Amino acid sequence: MERSIDELIELLNDKDDFVVEDAVGELELRADEAVDPLIEALSSRKKQIRLNAATLLGAINDPKAIPALIDTLKDNNKLVRREASTALSRMGEPAVDPLIETLSDEDWKVRGAAAWALGNIGDEKAIPELEKLLDDESGFVKQGAQSAINSIKK
Repeated sequence: MERSIDELIELLNDKDDFVVEDAVGELELRADEAVDPLIEALSSRKKQIRLNAATLLGAINDPKAIPALIDTLKDNNKLVRREASTALSRMGEPAVDPLIETLSDEDWKVRGAAAWALGNIGDEKAIPELEKLLDDESGFVKQGAQSAINSIKK
């Protein structure tokens, strides 16, 4: 019997790694119907569901998820934020402009994550905005911006 997408998403929080792995695989296979529910899952109260949803959205690579992943850079959990940033870096060019806009966010964690993702994407048009962050009050953001610029210029 085929499980519903909602049931599979709930299994992303299972304590058994094999159950989670199976749910992840099935959600990837059913990517077309899973994207919207996975975007919704980014706001789950359960950290593990948010984390796995961000991972899956990065693997599925549907640009429709970019705004929700950018919002997830504000998550209260560091691992979820990191996974959202990784997912955005996998989106490539469609994520560049939204990430550049995010470099001016008031939250230093968001600015730093956006800089990191832009460095991984490697688009030169991000350099002028990243250079502005070299004077940021946050050392994390400064370091992320410098690292991103170095990665892009390679």
